[in-house]
Amino acid sequence: MKLKLHWQIAIALVLAAVVGTITGTESGLFGITFYQVYDFIGALFMNALKMLIVPLVVSSIIVGIAGIGSGDALGRLGGKTLLYYMTTSLIAILIGLFIVNILAPGHVDGKPATDLVANLQTDAGDVVAKVEGRGAGDVVDVFLRMVPTNVVAAAANGQLLGLIFFSLLFGFFMTKIREAYAESMYNFWQGLFEVMMHITDWVMKFAPVGVFALVAKVVAGTGFSAFVPLAWFFLSVIAALAVHFLVVMPVLLSTVGRVNPLRHYRAMAPALLTAFSTSSSSATLPLTMECVEKNAGVSNRVTSFVLPLGATVNMDGTALYECVAAMFIAQAYGIELGFAQQFTIVLVALLTSIGVAGIPAASLVAITIILATIGLPVEAVGLILAVDRVLDMCRTTVNVFSDSCGAVIIGRLEGEQGILTDTQKA
Repeated sequence: MKLKLHWQIAIALVLAAVVGTITGTESGLFGITFYQVYDFIGALFMNALKMLIVPLVVSSIIVGIAGIGSGDALGRLGGKTLLYYMTTSLIAILIGLFIVNILAPGHVDGKPATDLVANLQTDAGDVVAKVEGRGAGDVVDVFLRMVPTNVVAAAANGQLLGLIFFSLLFGFFMTKIREAYAESMYNFWQGLFEVMMHITDWVMKFAPVGVFALVAKVVAGTGFSAFVPLAWFFLSVIAALAVHFLVVMPVLLSTVGRVNPLRHYRAMAPALLTAFSTSSSSATLPLTMECVEKNAGVSNRVTSFVLPLGATVNMDGTALYECVAAMFIAQAYGIELGFAQQFTIVLVALLTSIGVAGIPAASLVAITIILATIGLPVEAVGLILAVDRVLDMCRTTVNVFSDSCGAVIIGRLEGEQGILTDTQKA
């Protein structure tokens, strides 16, 4: 009996951790290191996923919006979506704030970890270069990125927010033209969408191999020694993400969506494992859409609107991480933050998780903006670099799961039947 995809990916993850630890970065054959092989295969798989994003997002949004019809229906769907995004992101940040205050990972034996600051801050040069010139204005720039000057250039550069906005307009006004033209256009985009879903199916047959390479590369390059000095910070982030992933989201699914959370975990397993290995909500988007539509049973009308927008601006895990990281750095520097300063961190983390999601080194940029508000230097980001890559994998998984929960909940609020029922694949 053939194993289901999520079991194949899970086995690949375990094997990657073992093999990556054994091979490291130096072992190889015939002058080629295993690390280089992991890098090549992983990059090939990521390229294949990214290849799907633009045509899949554009076609799915246009088909979905054209199917919604009136502007009132679109406004209602958009309002519910944005309310869900803001609510879950705020809950995630507050969970992170609570846990980082309880565990105080920046303190050692009740005192600020000053030795940790001295030892770990030395590698911050690259981060400073990446975030130089960035600031709170990047939050405002999200509105400029929403309206691209050139749609083709936006597609080429992977600027999803601009593509989403254009596709929303295209799908809406497609319903305003003469029926003969509208039908032809709808058939074209529907056909493109179905072709892209078939290509997604085909690419995902190689997911176990791609996931193995991506994770083996991370383990081989990072190892586990880097986690020792940052163990409490690492555990604080993981604990907060776990509460959001295993408690908050299931409660929302069962109370607001009135569905069985366990069925949703099973339905989303392939997408979650892929998100963990790729550390990219956007790259995982094709598989997320497939799981939500085929496994969970949410309509294309809801999926095509909620998921692409969520992959761009809804970052629960990232917002939580920004808050915990900023508090950890403040604790390590011996700065006691009052209620007003912590409230500022919550507010800025909420805004930056939305506003800077589309720029390089997004989470690091957001953390530096938060640090600036509480008077800490940009170089302080160097404290968390050693474990940032692995935590990025974890928070991306939470981001994707939150998006998928949003699609299910909003689908149910829109009156859809058959979501996560016995008839759906899991």
